[in-house]
Amino acid sequence: MGDQKALGLGESILRLDEHPISEYFGCNTFNDAVARTRLSHSTYHSLKSMSAGGGALTPEMAQEIATAIKDWAMEQGATHFTHWFLPMTGVTAEKHDAFIFWDKNNPGSVIEMLSGSQLIQGEPDASSFPSGGLRATFEARGYTAWDPSSPVFIMGGPSGKTLCIPTAFVGYHGEALDHKVPLLHSMEFLSKASLDALKFFKHSAQRVVSVCGAEQEYFAVDLDLAQQRPDLMFANRTLQGARPPKGQELEDHYFGSIKDRVLGFMQDLELEALKLGIPVKTRHNEVAPNQFELAPIFEQANLASDHNQLLMELMKAIGERHGLAILLHEKPFAGINGSGKHCNWSLATDQGQNLLDPGKTPEQNLQFIYFLTATIKAIHRHGGLLRAAIASAANDHRLGANEAPPAIMSIFLGAQLSQVLNIFERGESKGTAGKGILSFGIPNLPNLEKDATDRNRTSPFAFTGNRFEFRAVGSSQPIAFPLMIINTAVAEALHELNHQVKQDEAQSGDILVSIIKVVQKTLSDTKSIRFEGNGYSDEWKQEAAQRGLPQAEDTVAALKIWEEPQVQSLFVNGGIFSTQELEARLHIRHEQYQKALNIEAQVLREMTETLLIPSILSDIGDKSQSIKYAMDAGQSTLTKESPIGQMIGRQVNLLNQAQSEVMKLRELLGRAENQSDMHARTEIFGRQVRPAMDQLRYTLDELEELTDATYWPIPKYRELLAPLS
Repeated sequence: MGDQKALGLGESILRLDEHPISEYFGCNTFNDAVARTRLSHSTYHSLKSMSAGGGALTPEMAQEIATAIKDWAMEQGATHFTHWFLPMTGVTAEKHDAFIFWDKNNPGSVIEMLSGSQLIQGEPDASSFPSGGLRATFEARGYTAWDPSSPVFIMGGPSGKTLCIPTAFVGYHGEALDHKVPLLHSMEFLSKASLDALKFFKHSAQRVVSVCGAEQEYFAVDLDLAQQRPDLMFANRTLQGARPPKGQELEDHYFGSIKDRVLGFMQDLELEALKLGIPVKTRHNEVAPNQFELAPIFEQANLASDHNQLLMELMKAIGERHGLAILLHEKPFAGINGSGKHCNWSLATDQGQNLLDPGKTPEQNLQFIYFLTATIKAIHRHGGLLRAAIASAANDHRLGANEAPPAIMSIFLGAQLSQVLNIFERGESKGTAGKGILSFGIPNLPNLEKDATDRNRTSPFAFTGNRFEFRAVGSSQPIAFPLMIINTAVAEALHELNHQVKQDEAQSGDILVSIIKVVQKTLSDTKSIRFEGNGYSDEWKQEAAQRGLPQAEDTVAALKIWEEPQVQSLFVNGGIFSTQELEARLHIRHEQYQKALNIEAQVLREMTETLLIPSILSDIGDKSQSIKYAMDAGQSTLTKESPIGQMIGRQVNLLNQAQSEVMKLRELLGRAENQSDMHARTEIFGRQVRPAMDQLRYTLDELEELTDATYWPIPKYRELLAPLS
């Protein structure tokens, strides 16, 4: 990395094909390689230890690191620094400060400096961020704390660059006000439980981390067209729009050749992402027109979370440079696929072993079964909570249709692995013979076949060979939140299994027998969460109800899960949230749901009253005048009873209906605004306002098809979804 400047690697003019990726990957980050060359030996190793969750820095070390980072950043052209954090708005936040201080030795002059205390801690205003009642409006003090496991990075601007320091965000009394703090807590909780379990298998790991690779789906549409639609600008989705003649019926967009305009955007995006150390690997066309996907390789969960948030920011900014609006909403267009963010989750030791990957020795395969069983137990107990984690007004439009997973949480393992677990549970000595089988080599344990299963695209939580793919996460949602819940639930399950194994071993004196006994019982107790069939079918809904699985069909139902006693116990006992922090999160979730639907309803109302109805009236007026002229000229066939007359009559009736529906929408919004109870207000928005919006949309979509296209005041689906050439 010493040749970064000579290669021009910090400049945007670098092309993907000019240098191997390995030459410039992470060049805009103060990564491990840079730290090793710029820090003293002792400070470097202290920083490494701190990044891994242990140790602390002396003030002198903190100052050495701060100075090294400042010098490096200024060499790259940075003039300011900011603590970059993820409040509970779902988007990142930052406040920029220049490096300058008064020069005590030269009055009236300034010097550039970054102190150790400024690196480690910041103090942004906390009063204007969502707190769920944890902070009063007049209590403004909040703190950002450096996360050394996530490298600092440099972002460019029109006239300079800014050093960004990834941080956690807490209130004056230490209460978590962001998504990073709970995620880090959950990772520590999970590491302790995993290390405790690994002792059974004589494993020498010192740390276990959750890892994630989050596939990011998105739409790209022409920016000029998007800016002509108030709904896309303010609600991030089309609140009205008749279906185009061609959508995704021909299935010709998926994995198709990428048009140059989009490919140019993708290449610029990948270049900037790679320079920031974001390991983007895969790009392709998705199923719907103008829908695409970008996927990285696996990283430590908190780093994957930071990188996904940064990636979404980059996508929007770089998209605008290419004249594209990047839509991250879960369902920007009705009638075609929505967008998700498939979170591929697994566990890894500090020695690089994937704990959800079948091994080559009997002990490794038994270890794999143990951690797999803990994950199954976690989803069996907290599947409803996992559903609640990804509940939002936006995701409600997506779940359960057009290749999105259903709202009912279940686990797909595949026929081969399910058979192995069933054999294990029954204590039979042999599995089914076949190619690729890995033998446990231990009496009474079945054989295990590695990665011999198809994928189930209707499963929300599917095992895919060496990881679980949580497919229900929405495309715009921070992955920190669902990752925190998976980590916490699996840690709890591991703690319980570990405790049961130790208790049984105290009686049996044989650790192997105890592990097998506990796993067998757990597999038997959790069978109801395993499902290999079609998650979209009505039969599955009935079967899931018979199995006792929670079925939260929308956010209104899902949020109620947060108030269940076992959820409170999970987070509080795991040290993830205090009772007050948990209540605050629930309040924020209600508030965000209500605000999202209120914005959508107000935008739809305004569009209807000020854009659509006047345009439709003009069209009707001109058509009626044309008919009058024709009749005056002797065209007596153009009457109210004629096909054209009936068409205009239908248009008039629908227009009256739309006006009645928008008046009803106004009334419901007023009813919601006057409701003081949080739960009741959510019910009004979910059970009354949203259906009223859907009905108004249905009427407006039919009116669009009856109205002269030259009168329609906003771009149609056929324009927005046309190929981007």
